[in-house]
Amino acid sequence: MSRPRPCGRCGVNPVGYTGRECCYRCIPRKRNAPLVCKRCGCDDFYTAGLCRRCHRSAPLVDSCRDCLAWGVTRHHKWLCDACRGWRRRFSDTTVECPSCRRDVVVNARGYCRLCCRHATAVNQIQPAHATLDVVAINRHGQQLFFADLILKKRGKHTGAPTGPTAPRVGWPPGYPVAHQQLVLFSWPHDVRKLTTRRLDPPIAPLAAALQQAIDDHGDRHGWNKNMRDRSWRGIRILLAIQDTPCARVLASEASALLDVNHTSVQPVLEALASVDMVDDDRQRPLETWFATHTSGLPDSMRGELSVWFHALRDGSTSTPRTRPRRIDTVRNNIWLVLPILRSWAADGHQSLREITRGDIVAALAATERRGATLSRLRSLFRYLKARKLVFTNPTARLRGDPIQPSQALPIELDPLRDALHSDDHARAALAALIAYHALRAGQLRHLLLTDIRDGRLHVAGNRMLLADPVRERVNGWLTERARRWPNTTNPHMFITFRTAVRTTVVSNAWIIDKIGVSPQKIREDRILDEAIATDGDVRRLCDLFGISVATAQRYVDVIAKPDERALINFPRRDEVT
Repeated sequence: MSRPRPCGRCGVNPVGYTGRECCYRCIPRKRNAPLVCKRCGCDDFYTAGLCRRCHRSAPLVDSCRDCLAWGVTRHHKWLCDACRGWRRRFSDTTVECPSCRRDVVVNARGYCRLCCRHATAVNQIQPAHATLDVVAINRHGQQLFFADLILKKRGKHTGAPTGPTAPRVGWPPGYPVAHQQLVLFSWPHDVRKLTTRRLDPPIAPLAAALQQAIDDHGDRHGWNKNMRDRSWRGIRILLAIQDTPCARVLASEASALLDVNHTSVQPVLEALASVDMVDDDRQRPLETWFATHTSGLPDSMRGELSVWFHALRDGSTSTPRTRPRRIDTVRNNIWLVLPILRSWAADGHQSLREITRGDIVAALAATERRGATLSRLRSLFRYLKARKLVFTNPTARLRGDPIQPSQALPIELDPLRDALHSDDHARAALAALIAYHALRAGQLRHLLLTDIRDGRLHVAGNRMLLADPVRERVNGWLTERARRWPNTTNPHMFITFRTAVRTTVVSNAWIIDKIGVSPQKIREDRILDEAIATDGDVRRLCDLFGISVATAQRYVDVIAKPDERALINFPRRDEVT
């Protein structure tokens, strides 16, 4: 639902309905009855039959539904932080409070949070809250307050000790337990209505050790109090649904936390893994992808393809030795040969041992990418022949078209200019580092805070003087980074709200989505611009950008061709600043 257009007369209220330029109050007609909200019935009408509080696009700050504190929005269902914690601690069922006579969530004594808060504020000299007469104290009215000021007054957990340091708890011996409780049958756990208040407390030594583990892990990664509480809540739930009490938690069972509010899966697994309390029994994502896309192949053919797949993914230390490939490389290799294997299976072949040279030639004739396909098939059969899984290599002495490298071409400068002058500091810094210094996406992901010092950029063994526009944008991002995540311990330059509480790097997809332009295209444009400025100096291109002589020669060949050089506008270096 998008925000409606404002009224053309008053400019305050939205338009009445589609096709009108005025709101309901400014429409020149006489109404017999005032407009009311069709959901709650109030007269603060906004648009589309709803009031300001019920319409989710209406800009509004209102009072809390439970404690009537001022200063909440619709993002948390009109509840302040204290009342959301009150509902997590007690039940979400609303009953009538005997003091204020409202249908709200009450505590174990039967009173709502507003009445208890006012009674505690009036009688601060009484230490025991259970002795207060809540009904008598709230008989003459209640003092309202602003939302979330109590939590802000106490302060959030910053990772540093604020009081006397509690004694450290050592890890109790005998945990996790070595035995395993067998079950007759497995049954999915329903944890949607499970709350920590209804759970039996875990064994005291193990509970203290796990809490200590959460604190230690949170101190190392800059967790706040909210994340520590969410992690402890998730750990208690996982311990409660274990088939073997006090054993290692199965990572597959942690997915049950997705149905539980106010907890997260990944922080729980990270805290448990720090004390070796996790048994990661999950299947690797690439393994699942391979099993899904090869399910229609014969068993023998799928088994032979699986041997090559695992050699690409994990590498091989036995003859023939191979190095592990990147996930994208493995997926692309399998994806390129799958259509050919499916066609062979449709022709009646049950194993790759039945494939002949004629089958390879026919398959290459039917594909458009002859060179790339032959390269993958040659790698497949060569590895199977070395492992004695096929009798002969049908791709031997077959020659395909040479794989031509992609040609570097200049890019449109408007998207790059928008990224450089963006209000998003991360986007501007990323675009500046690529546009001026031609960094790769992988180098940006692993760039550390200590790699920029003394006004120079230290990356891949090179030391480059930072350009003034780059230094300005990097300073803006560092200021924004320190403001948003002051307690993070992630040493990398670029972080997100997910990696700020960890020490991992950002994803390649995040960099591409943040810039809006392919980083590789920007890098090629920068190298091409330098080749033009230096009249094709190969040595300078190799030293400046850390590329090979063959790669530098590819850029020099582009500017040497008159037809392709005409596509490049001069000058380009100052157009994006």
